[in-house]
Amino acid sequence: MSSSTPYRPPRKQGAAFRFIVVVMVPPLRVLMKRDWRGGENIPRTGGVVIAANHISHVDALAFGHYIYGNGRVPRFLAKSGVFKNKFVGRVLRAAKQIPVYRDTADAANALRDAIAAVSDGQAVAMYPEGTISRDPALWPMAAKSGAARIALTTGCPVIPVAQWGAQEILAYHEKKPHLLPRKRMIMLAGPPVDLDDLRALPQNADTLREATDRIMDAITELLAKVRGEEPPARRFVPADEADNDNEDGIENGLGNGLGNGIGTGAGTGAGIGGRGTGNGTENDNGVSAAADRTAARGDAEGDSGKQVESA
Repeated sequence: MSSSTPYRPPRKQGAAFRFIVVVMVPPLRVLMKRDWRGGENIPRTGGVVIAANHISHVDALAFGHYIYGNGRVPRFLAKSGVFKNKFVGRVLRAAKQIPVYRDTADAANALRDAIAAVSDGQAVAMYPEGTISRDPALWPMAAKSGAARIALTTGCPVIPVAQWGAQEILAYHEKKPHLLPRKRMIMLAGPPVDLDDLRALPQNADTLREATDRIMDAITELLAKVRGEEPPARRFVPADEADNDNEDGIENGLGNGLGNGIGTGAGTGAGIGGRGTGNGTENDNGVSAAADRTAARGDAEGDSGKQVESA
């Protein structure tokens, strides 16, 4: 199927993001077939969280291109390793991308910066799962609460997006990409997730879980339409931090790979040539995990207090 969404890049991009576009978009258009749908659901202005499923180390390229082609400049929450390459780090910071320092004292800064970006009217792109899906059939997994926190704090809409096809270029655990024949990147955006009844409630663990579940339900429903299949009745729950060592190795490769791709102008062809170049937007783990632990402690302390008072 050809794309049903017109290609309409944003007029205002900024010099740094424009540089990324000039280097990356031409090879993306050559290497990936576009099957874009639902672009009318992405608001042209105003703060918004755009949340997608995560299936490959290269799907951030397709996801970012889709957002850009629908009139918005994406602000990704990206793993800090992407910023370690000096040149790439300078470009990404100038383009207002948001580093995530997972499992550190600075992890909460990414959530703060994302909230500030949305409050400033920008489009923040996120993977609520926080990492590539470990579901054997690549259905969306249980997610972290970062997207829900941003939406409930700012009042912004959350636009769910299902993507499919990038895994055919580079599947998880594969090192060599399969660029030919060209793969079709299916992107489908849905209407905003209904969170209105949750916005006035306390931002406790129950509220955040309900909001997160609604976001993931919307993404899963869209993916089921794309795939023409029934999703599993229950979402896959990954082992806690089981693949952190592997992911940390990948993020370092991403910084170097993007550095080579951007620095030489070779674009995606050079970038995808190394496994690490696919992503780096495995964004939500450290931020939301830390925030979730804090919320859980708060809820536990609150419950404890109530028991003491009732006693």
